[in-house]
Amino acid sequence: MKTTGFNYRHLYFFWVVAKEGGVTRAAERLGLAVQTISTQLALLEKELGKSLLQPQGRRLVPTEAGRLALGYADQIFLLGERMQDALGDTEAEKMRLTVGISDSLPKLMAYRMLDATRSLGQPVKLVCLEDEFESLLADLALHKLDLVLTDRAVPAGASLRVASHLWGESAMKLFGVPALAGQYRDDFPRRLSGAPFLLPTRNNALRGRIDEWMVQQGVRPDVVGEFEDNAMLNAFGRKGLGLFFAPASLADEIAAQFGAVLVGEASSLREQFYVISNERKIMHPALGVILAAVQKPRSAHSHLSDNPINPFENNV
Repeated sequence: MKTTGFNYRHLYFFWVVAKEGGVTRAAERLGLAVQTISTQLALLEKELGKSLLQPQGRRLVPTEAGRLALGYADQIFLLGERMQDALGDTEAEKMRLTVGISDSLPKLMAYRMLDATRSLGQPVKLVCLEDEFESLLADLALHKLDLVLTDRAVPAGASLRVASHLWGESAMKLFGVPALAGQYRDDFPRRLSGAPFLLPTRNNALRGRIDEWMVQQGVRPDVVGEFEDNAMLNAFGRKGLGLFFAPASLADEIAAQFGAVLVGEASSLREQFYVISNERKIMHPALGVILAAVQKPRSAHSHLSDNPINPFENNV
């Protein structure tokens, strides 16, 4: 295809129709007549010599050629949005980084993962959005996010064009406010049976490993609260309503922010941290520096080795 004379306005109309699933909805979004959109699509297909959209029920979906064109269009218009952000920022020439943070990820850990962006050599405007894991993956696939920070990899066999990168892992420790921790510190962990616990919900990646650890230690806890949001769990822990697990690497921050002290170490219990990115040719510059903060981070969908990456051993 010759690039000379290629009409990117036609490509933009196709992109909006593909995102909206139909010409009528695209016309409403763009404030144009349906006939105008249809005409522009026809001109684009004629220029490319390919049919780009086909009906599926009440929706229009991309053909095989349309999916290929949509991938390129995603990259083209994403770069255009970034250019507008950069040129339109009157404060400074800032690089925009839109990050999705899983609600189960410790927020202090999210800060550590993003801290490396300060080494990019130019100001970075962070836009951080918190949501459930599945919702964040959908937004990432639609290029609404640049990266997702989470505590789990994308499931094997997922159809989304995203990649998981193991950023690191940390052993876990058990914390509680001083009055509560003092009751269960001696003879740890055997004395924990009947102790009040604040735990992640069962759809959390860490919860299964916690339950397994409890069984191995012969502990039968009194689960007084289950939380999807890690920040909410820590808030209840600060009020002394139960004991809670947190990464060993965050012990100092946990003590300072939540007034919690160590009850005991669960060194065999570990939590992983992942950066998930879109599989596209043009990657956000921040991805490289975030992953470079770990020694040779590996790309995903691979199993963890017996000695997984652990950037926290000398970083507590």
